[in-house]
Amino acid sequence: MGACATDQDAAAPAPARASSAREIIDRALPRRVADRSGWREDLYADFTALALPATRANVCAVVAVLEQESNFQTDPVIPHLGEIASREIDARAGRVGIPLSLVHAVLQLRSGNGQTYRERIDAARTEKELSDIYEDFIGRVPLGSRLFAEHNPVRTRGPMQVNIAFAERYADARPYPYPVHQSIADEVFTRRGSLYFGIAHLLDYSAPYDRFLFRFADFNAGQYASRNAAFQSAVAQLAHSAIAADGALLPHDADDARGDPAPGSTEAALRTLAGRLKLDDEAIRAALDQGKTAAFGSSALYRRLFALADQAAGRPQPRALIPTIDLHSPKIRRALTTAWYANRVDARFRRCLEDVG
Repeated sequence: MGACATDQDAAAPAPARASSAREIIDRALPRRVADRSGWREDLYADFTALALPATRANVCAVVAVLEQESNFQTDPVIPHLGEIASREIDARAGRVGIPLSLVHAVLQLRSGNGQTYRERIDAARTEKELSDIYEDFIGRVPLGSRLFAEHNPVRTRGPMQVNIAFAERYADARPYPYPVHQSIADEVFTRRGSLYFGIAHLLDYSAPYDRFLFRFADFNAGQYASRNAAFQSAVAQLAHSAIAADGALLPHDADDARGDPAPGSTEAALRTLAGRLKLDDEAIRAALDQGKTAAFGSSALYRRLFALADQAAGRPQPRALIPTIDLHSPKIRRALTTAWYANRVDARFRRCLEDVG
């Protein structure tokens, strides 16, 4: 994939380079990794299945994400997972209006393996164990489907912590190349499946980035989020508006009285520039609807906005910025941001490039 070749890759010294894809992967894997041959073969198979070149940069990018997300644990142990799950169940009950006393009583029912749901949740150590409990609970207890809206709440899985929604969309667009034993969601718990969809999420899209740093930010915030954050920054400067450069061009779950998505800060600011952009509100909305795709980068809105921004600044404005996002998750116990994540993975990436040679 040509878009994944960087100046860092091109500038590497030639003499010590690995000569084959398997050798590159083997050199990139940290020495401490258990079952190195298994990881190497799964990585090689997934790069091949995705028709992506296993260059030193591409491989090191994947290895860096793997180190950050799971440290090469297929089903990593999460400290205090039972406590986290119990808090989330109580919070969900509050959101859907189910009395906690009823939820706690139901959790004392015997599950499919003979233990109570409460006992299994308290003993859960990995997301796969917790997911199995949720599936049992949703399938056997009527309150379970109501509490979780019939969807397993474990939405990121496997050693690359792939989002299930992404994996399912990707599999719909491009057939999964391996046998599916239960479901795509279950495949993401496997090493091979998580690597396959994780590599796709990280590398299988074309974006105007000259550094892998922005792909790492996108892996955390969503594909094209760094491109969109730069676009939002340019809009803010032209419209003299306060816009969060979070990469989300349209607000989430916002509707006005007519049932149409209400304009968020980015769209509202763009409407004030409509005359200069020579685009009406409908055209602006149509372009923003493409914000999660490559097509937005070639839209009239994108091209005209940056032409104005470059002219106003007297120099080209950045086409990629790390999104400004505070990370929130039941598993996160300290203040973290997408910038922290991207820079941490980038440091791992650079070390890997040095190791591969």
